[in-house]
Amino acid sequence: MGLSKTIWTNPSEFLARSMPDAPVMFFSPAVLQATARRFLDGFPGFVTYAVKSNPDRIVVENLAAAGIRGFDVASPEEIRLIRQLVPDAALHYNNPVRSRAEIAVAVELGVKSYSVDSHSELAKLAELVPAEGTEISVRFKLPVQGAAYNFGAKFGATVELAVELLREAAGHGFIPSLTFHPGTQCTDPAAWETYILTAAEIARDAGVTIARLNVGGGFPSHRLNDVMPRIESTFAMIDLAATAAFGENRPQLVCEPGRGLCAEAFVLAARVKAIRDGAHVFLNDGVYGALAELPMIGVIDRIEVRSETGALRTGEGVSRICFGPTCDSVDRLPGEITFPEDMEEGDYVLFRGLGAYSMATNTRFNGFGDLTLATVLALRG
Repeated sequence: MGLSKTIWTNPSEFLARSMPDAPVMFFSPAVLQATARRFLDGFPGFVTYAVKSNPDRIVVENLAAAGIRGFDVASPEEIRLIRQLVPDAALHYNNPVRSRAEIAVAVELGVKSYSVDSHSELAKLAELVPAEGTEISVRFKLPVQGAAYNFGAKFGATVELAVELLREAAGHGFIPSLTFHPGTQCTDPAAWETYILTAAEIARDAGVTIARLNVGGGFPSHRLNDVMPRIESTFAMIDLAATAAFGENRPQLVCEPGRGLCAEAFVLAARVKAIRDGAHVFLNDGVYGALAELPMIGVIDRIEVRSETGALRTGEGVSRICFGPTCDSVDRLPGEITFPEDMEEGDYVLFRGLGAYSMATNTRFNGFGDLTLATVLALRG
């Protein structure tokens, strides 16, 4: 991915001057840092960033500049990245299944927090990780509510197993904690309340006072015009529920947003390759590129179309099927997309809020996937 060294005023200026034929990801450091401060000021606990959502160095550096000092890492590569860019950061290795070689890297690089959801993986950690000063967070799961998809199919212990694991982790001398994930793009603040109340029950049944409760990621980004994320309401719900559930034994709270932190700081511009017989739109980016997530959790309707000169298309909306550039029939965006009727071949479709799971999942399949990163002062205009 190429990085434009010029700082542009806005996407329109870049498009009009450069007329790029490959997709462009526009990045606003100001938006990213403002979002980070929103979490740091509003969340009632320690904010960590889920690196997997966008591990680009420029993202990590700007989050650190805004005050983020905790990172949720899921691989040795991510651990090394953060140790290089933010040496003093707290690292939470919350991928609950790791090889022995991966654990060895984490120990060598000073990781002091791990999650676990099985007896076998806890036994592996007890064998390989020094217990003193090390946190083990038992990850549990509940039926998903209000989320785009369910993490519980792969991760998380049942409530009954979580009781056993928490008691066992404390017995090994680890700092006992709990963690959960309500599901990606979770728009229902009440989902966190249910999990927090259950966490208190697990701790009581295990006879363990937990040090911290990680309320996971799941904080939604703004994907649909008609659905505005209720981030502050979710913060308030988490705060109230933690006090009600734990009382005087309330643990320190931790969160690990990914898309909630980085998505809004990026806008993708994809060029219209063709409009086939007025019915099908072909873009130069698709599900093998920066739009990989759309078939899984739904389309983003926060789009606008601009001409080659940067002029905004304002025609009446027309629903069309939209394909990506590859010679593969799977490369189709979900449903139909509403485009202005005056859109033409060569125009640019701008997708807002596309900073999460886009650059990180972009492939080079079929010879496509070239993606330029351009820094802008503002994402509008």
